[in-house]
Amino acid sequence: MRSRPRLGSFLEGDGTRFAIRAPRAHRVELALFHEEGDGPLRESRTALERVASDSTLWTVHIPGVGTGQRYGYRMHGEWDPARGSHFNPAKLLIDPYAHLLDGQVARDPAIFAHHSVDEIGNGDSLISDNRDSAGLLPYSVVTDLRSREINRPNRPWSETLIYEAHVEGFTKMNESIPKELRGTYAALGESSTIQYLKTLGVSALELLPIHHFATEPAIKARGRENFWGYNPISFQALHPEYSATQDPVTELQKSIDALHRAGIEVILDLVFNHTCEGGKSGAMLSWRGIDALAYYLHDDDGELADFTGCGNTINASNPMTQDLMIDSLLWWSEVIGVDGFRFDLTTALTRDTNGIPDPGAHELIELIHSDPILRDRKLIAEPWDIGGYSLGAFPKPWREWNDRYRDGVRNFWLGQHACGEAVGVADLARRVSGSDDLFHQRGPDASINFVTAHDGFTLHDLVRYQEKQNLANGESNRDGSNENRSWNLGTEGPTDQIEIEVLRRRLQKSILATLLLSAGVPMITMGDERSRTQSGSNNAFTIDRDENPNSPANFNGGLYLSWQNDDSSASSASSASSAEDLLATVERLVEIRSLYLNHLISDFFTGSIDRETNRKDIAWFRSDGLEMSHEDWHERGRMELAIFFEAKEVQGLLMLVNGSREEARFQLPDKRWGDSYRSIFDSSQSVAEYEPQLRSPNDATTLAPHSVQVWLVHHITFA
Repeated sequence: MRSRPRLGSFLEGDGTRFAIRAPRAHRVELALFHEEGDGPLRESRTALERVASDSTLWTVHIPGVGTGQRYGYRMHGEWDPARGSHFNPAKLLIDPYAHLLDGQVARDPAIFAHHSVDEIGNGDSLISDNRDSAGLLPYSVVTDLRSREINRPNRPWSETLIYEAHVEGFTKMNESIPKELRGTYAALGESSTIQYLKTLGVSALELLPIHHFATEPAIKARGRENFWGYNPISFQALHPEYSATQDPVTELQKSIDALHRAGIEVILDLVFNHTCEGGKSGAMLSWRGIDALAYYLHDDDGELADFTGCGNTINASNPMTQDLMIDSLLWWSEVIGVDGFRFDLTTALTRDTNGIPDPGAHELIELIHSDPILRDRKLIAEPWDIGGYSLGAFPKPWREWNDRYRDGVRNFWLGQHACGEAVGVADLARRVSGSDDLFHQRGPDASINFVTAHDGFTLHDLVRYQEKQNLANGESNRDGSNENRSWNLGTEGPTDQIEIEVLRRRLQKSILATLLLSAGVPMITMGDERSRTQSGSNNAFTIDRDENPNSPANFNGGLYLSWQNDDSSASSASSASSAEDLLATVERLVEIRSLYLNHLISDFFTGSIDRETNRKDIAWFRSDGLEMSHEDWHERGRMELAIFFEAKEVQGLLMLVNGSREEARFQLPDKRWGDSYRSIFDSSQSVAEYEPQLRSPNDATTLAPHSVQVWLVHHITFA
C-alpha cells in the first residue's frame, strides 16, 4: 500500500493547512471568503507552494484560520480544451477533499469555463470565459472531523437482507416522526424507522447517494430536480438538503449509531464513476479545473470518454484519483460509520487508461480490498457500465448485483406471459439455487439477488404496466429502459376489475417468495412491501418541487414511502390482496428464510446424496412428484416446479411453484424425502388468515395460478 499525504484542509498549530494535488497547474491560489456585514463575501487570495519532494502537491499554512472558514481554489495553467487542459483562474473550484460544502450550483452561464451563452453550456467550448464563478457554486468549508469509535453489528452475509432506500423518500411521510425531521438524516435513527426495519427483518439499510450532488443544468432548465443523487459534486461531503440541522455529519453519525444498536448495518451507494461536471460543454466546478487529464478518461483525440452516459468517466487508473477514492471510503467508514459500499457502474472504475475494463486485475479494486480497514467492509459492485458488462468477474470479497437473477425471475413470472414465448423452469432453478454459472468460484453469497431497484419499475408497477410512463421527466418518454419484462395482465395501469387486481397481488407475493427464498443475498426496494407505485415510471429520478410531495395521488407521491396501508388499487379486492397482507408476506418470508435457509448461501448445493441422511441437499421435482430428468429441464413449456432444500431445524423445505395461468395439481415427494409435510405459506392466501395444511408423502395439493406454496418436511410420521 503506497503512502498517501494528507490532503484537503485540516487544523494544524495556530491555523489551518491546505493541501491539494494539481500536477499540471502553473500556479495554485487559495481563495478565502470572509463575511462583511450583509454584503457579498470578501475574497482574499494566497498562493500555495509546490512541494519540492512531490511536484504534484501544493500546500500552504494560514495562521488564524479555523473551522467554518469558506474557501476554494483558483488554478492557473494552460487553456487548451482540445487537449484536455481547462485551466481558468476566473472559476472558483471546490476542494475534492472537503467534508462540508456551503451552497448549491446556480443556474448561470458563468459556471462554465468556456464562453457559454446560456445556463446549459451552449457556446464556444474553445473560448475561455473570464466571468467570476464565486458565489455561483458551493464553497468548501474547513472542518475538524476525525475517526471515532464505531460499534458495528458486523452481520455475516448469511444473515444479510438489504433494504434499498432514499433518505428523503423513506421517512418524508412518516407521521410518527416530528415534521421537521421527516426526510432527513435524523429521521433514519428515529425509533419508528428502526422498528419498521426490524419488523421487516432488514439487516442492512442501503442508502441512495448522500454525497453532495447537483441537478444537471438541462434537467434544471426543464423545471425538474435530480432526486436520486447520482450526479456527485463531491465524493465525501454530505448532501445538505437531507439535514435537519446545521451539522449534517453529527446528525447522520447519531442515526447510524442508533441503527447499529438495533443490529442494522448501513451501506452507502457511491457514485465514483463520473461527476456532475458533465461532458465537453459541461460546467467547471472542481475536477475539470484542477486536472481534467488526471481525473477523467480521454480518448486518443483528447475528447472525454463516456462510459457512464453522463458525459464523463472518472480515470480510476490514475494514482491521484485512486488516492481520492480510498481516502473517501475511509472517511465514510471511520468518521461517518457506514458498514459497506455499493459502487455505481463499477465496471467504469475498472477501465484502464485505454478504456478497457478488467475487474479481476484493476489496481483500484485491489487497493480497496487489500486495505486493512476497507477489506472488512461490505463491498458490492454494479458490474456494468453503458459500454461493458462484467457480471461474475469481480474477485473476492466483492459481491455483485445480479441482473441475470432479476431477468430470470421476471421472465418466469411475467415476461413469458407478456410476450407469449415460454421460457421453462431451467433458468429460474439456476437463479434460485445461487447462480453457480456466474459465481462458482465464490459461492452463492457473491450474488446480490434483486427483482426491482431504484432504477426501473417498482414491484407494484411491474405487474400493472408493460409500457414505461416517463413523460414527467420532460424527455418525451425517450428515457428509461424499453425492456422491462413486465406484464399488465391485459390491462395497462390501474383497473376496477377485482379479479385482475387479485392476480396482480398474488404475482407480487410469488415474486417476493422467490426472491426471499433463493440462495444468495436478497435486496428489496423501498416500498415494494407496501405496493409503492411510480405511476408506471421506470426512471423516476427527477422531481418537481412545486408539486405537492405529500399527496400519494400525484407522480411525486410515488417517490415517497406511504406509511399508511391505503393502496387504492386493492381497496375493493379481497383481504388477500390488501397492502397489509403484502407487508405481512415479507415478514413471514423473511422469518422462514431466517429459521430454515440462511445457511444455504454459504456454499453451493451439490445435488449428491449425503451418506448420513440418504438425501440430496437440493432436489427438483415435477408436479407428479418425480424428480426432474434431463429432458424435463429442456421443456420450455414447463411452468411447474418443486424444489426441496435440506434445511435447518427440520428435514427439509419444499417450495412448489406454479407459473401458469391455470390451477396446478402437485403430488408431494415420496417417503424417502420425509415422513410428513406441513404447509406454512401460500401466495394465493392471506398470511393472517392462512391455515396450515398437513399431508403425507405422495399426497396431492393444488396450487392456484401464479402462486407459490412452502412446506416443511418433517421426520415425524403424519398420523
